[in-house]
Amino acid sequence: MMKTLNSICYHCGSPLSPQDAYSADLNGVARLFCCVGCMAIAQTIHGEGLEVFYTRRAQSSDKPSAYLASDEIPAKLLPYDDPALLGRFTRVMDEEGNLETTLRLEKIRCAACVWLCEQHLRRTAGVKDVQINYVTQKVKITFSSQQTSLARLLFEIERIGYDAWPFEPSLSVERSKKEKRQLLTRLGVAILGMMQVMMYAWPSYVGANDITAEYDLLLGWTSWILTVPVMVYSAGPIFQAAWRSVQSFRQTHMLGMDVPIALALALAFVAGTINLVTGSGQSYFDSITMFVAFILAARYVELLARQDAQGGAEALAKQLPATCERVLDYPQSQQIELVPVVNCMPGEVLRVSPGEVVPADGILIACESSVDESLLTGESKPIDKKIGDRVYAGTHNIVNPLVMRVEAVGQSTRIAGIASLLDQALLAKPLMVSLAEKWAGYFVGFLLLSAFLSSAIWLYIDPSKAWTVLVAVLVASCPCALSLAVPTAMAAAQGAVTRLGLLIVRGHVMEGLVKANDLVLDKTGTVTMGQPELKEIVNLRPGYRREDALALAAALEAGQRHPLALSLQRAAELENLPLPFLSEPVSNLLGKGLSSGIYCLGSSSWIGVNQDVQTGQYGQVHLADQQGLIASFIFLDTPRAGLQDLLATARARNITVHLVSGDDRATVAWWAGQFGIERYQGGCTPEDKYDYIERLQGAGRFVWAIGDGVNDAPLLARADISIAVGAGAPLASAGADAILTASSLAPLAKILVLADKTQMVIKENLLWALIYNLAAIPAAMMGLVNPWVAGIGMSLSSLAVTLNAWRLRKA
Repeated sequence: MMKTLNSICYHCGSPLSPQDAYSADLNGVARLFCCVGCMAIAQTIHGEGLEVFYTRRAQSSDKPSAYLASDEIPAKLLPYDDPALLGRFTRVMDEEGNLETTLRLEKIRCAACVWLCEQHLRRTAGVKDVQINYVTQKVKITFSSQQTSLARLLFEIERIGYDAWPFEPSLSVERSKKEKRQLLTRLGVAILGMMQVMMYAWPSYVGANDITAEYDLLLGWTSWILTVPVMVYSAGPIFQAAWRSVQSFRQTHMLGMDVPIALALALAFVAGTINLVTGSGQSYFDSITMFVAFILAARYVELLARQDAQGGAEALAKQLPATCERVLDYPQSQQIELVPVVNCMPGEVLRVSPGEVVPADGILIACESSVDESLLTGESKPIDKKIGDRVYAGTHNIVNPLVMRVEAVGQSTRIAGIASLLDQALLAKPLMVSLAEKWAGYFVGFLLLSAFLSSAIWLYIDPSKAWTVLVAVLVASCPCALSLAVPTAMAAAQGAVTRLGLLIVRGHVMEGLVKANDLVLDKTGTVTMGQPELKEIVNLRPGYRREDALALAAALEAGQRHPLALSLQRAAELENLPLPFLSEPVSNLLGKGLSSGIYCLGSSSWIGVNQDVQTGQYGQVHLADQQGLIASFIFLDTPRAGLQDLLATARARNITVHLVSGDDRATVAWWAGQFGIERYQGGCTPEDKYDYIERLQGAGRFVWAIGDGVNDAPLLARADISIAVGAGAPLASAGADAILTASSLAPLAKILVLADKTQMVIKENLLWALIYNLAAIPAAMMGLVNPWVAGIGMSLSSLAVTLNAWRLRKA
């Protein structure tokens, strides 16, 4: 009889109820899953014979010393080097075969953890680059596939006491929920323990003298029993992180922020237990439980802020469809089956209908079509795709049903490359982030020295206060607020700008926008949208009315999605023109135009007429029949939405605006006049744009440039701050510091204001952390602060900087 294992999702480990679960038979065992995605990935892994992959979850996080000392990769990690999984979790970076992977880290708590992971991985043979983002808790590793492997990297991280797994946006939501649920459970246990212990300690607060010694002892031991689960379960991760920090001190020369917290908790618990046994002195169980509850509450708010900063990658993942149509036994059969996208593998054949999103990267093998690649390239015009051309996940098929062969899935797709740009935002740390992390690490050492020194002094002055002062100093002046001051503000700002449509690639953008005093704009694709509007109809044949020609052209374009087609359709709708009936179906000839019976609508070379190009013009199409030309339709490019808002905000901040373009001088002058831009230059080569910015910088100006991608590479690379309009891997290579995915430039006006607010919040947080510690440390050293008051103060200090930074989310 087939056995059933339920209670949690077999793939991600999330709790589930049988009535809401999905079931699949894997090797004779009925496994339950929380969603179709988890079920599909599990089926793929088992189908490849890689079910040992799942044994990794059952391993304890506390690795035995023999496991850590061995240099042999354990069997449970080897499946990650199988091509089926390696292709999903890595992406090729260059011709030399170097790979890049994004891993999610667990258990990193501070700058010391980040430093240790970075340094240990950099010493691993074959690792080219390591970048860790503390806020999103991800590590991006570039490595040589000839010298090391993904399994080796995972093992090396485990050997120093941390855990990691390959990051996939489609699965990160469930992991985020699990992480939040675990922390919330620990917080719940701590709060319940705090409430009960404080209830039993209440008689001592009010000075009740009518309680007998037996009942007082009973209340004391009951409080101790309730404190134990708070110490072991709720505060367990704090002690684990502190122990790892102590173990790695020889390498990092820094102690993590959990060290003084763990030390204070341990000392207070030991002292309270001794006093309870001997019947002398006070117990600290109420202070302990309250302290743990408050610090976990602060960390829960920090977790919410950190997960909020990761929302951009998940939003990009949602661009992909959940299911797709797979062609069975192509080309012998055209039978279609509907399968989850996460179940697609390289080499399989998919069909994508018009209007649907391409689910994976691949090669077009049948049915030419046009594809909207604006998500990846910023190019609004549909791209004609012929047999053998590449198509990319996240793009929209427009014209015909296309048939493609899958080449890349998971992290190796181009859209996954876009998502990885989000994780770079805090890698190139602003100066204040680096300084805050550095001084937070040194501050822990100073704190420990101050705590033991003050306790030693009190041993001579008043021995009864020495222990209390020691715990109070350790707790009150924990550098949590200092460590969180800048990262939380940057994370909140990153989340806000991502929602506005800006992907920050390098960390100095928000600082640089505050200092910018010159803005250099490209024209094509930046100032203008590449979305034409019908300007006029010329060359009208005698006997044809303007309305007749427009209605006939709109009838030919009915159902088409090309920008010029949409412009003709909009023009006919605005004039409420009835469309004539076409006796024969419309044929679409890629690169030429449309035909139906005697009528043709298309390019000048196909129709056989000469174009008269005018200033500011986007393009022309021509309508003809057997007798010749009927009419020519002239289109004008449209300005990008929000441009006036950006220009107004820039001028209000005394930022000088420049328009620099490769278009002819007359066209650039015409557009500059349209927007009141006084400084402009046309007919520029990429080198000319580079020299233009170099001259501005030579005059001491801080230059902010906006372009539309690869063609503006010199412009973007030279500027102090650069923003590319559009999204995709080509834009990253263009040297852009940020990528605008919104179609409007209006978000940039809001982001200028947000940059000022971010700098202000960072300064407020650092000032608050400084003032708090300057006040708390002397007060605790003088014995003016009890441990439980110190715990509340420290937790409220961390909450203050986190909530202050969180205000930026609403910007």
